[in-house]
Amino acid sequence: MSEQSDSRISDLEVKFAFQQETIDSLNDIVTKQWALIDRLTRRLDKLQNDMADLEAGRTDAKADPPPPHY
Repeated sequence: MSEQSDSRISDLEVKFAFQQETIDSLNDIVTKQWALIDRLTRRLDKLQNDMADLEAGRTDAKADPPPPHY
């Protein structure tokens, strides 16, 4: 191979390494974002259920215990 071909191959290898690092970094970010979205979705579902219970007049007895003088 010529020096020019060796240089081009070397440049491609360097670019590939940087692209692979970028892809791995982006994958980590997307994975963390999906975990956060899942947590927030579960919390939102719980809040919606709690609101529906309150609107229906049903409250969780564990959440609001009676005062001590009862």
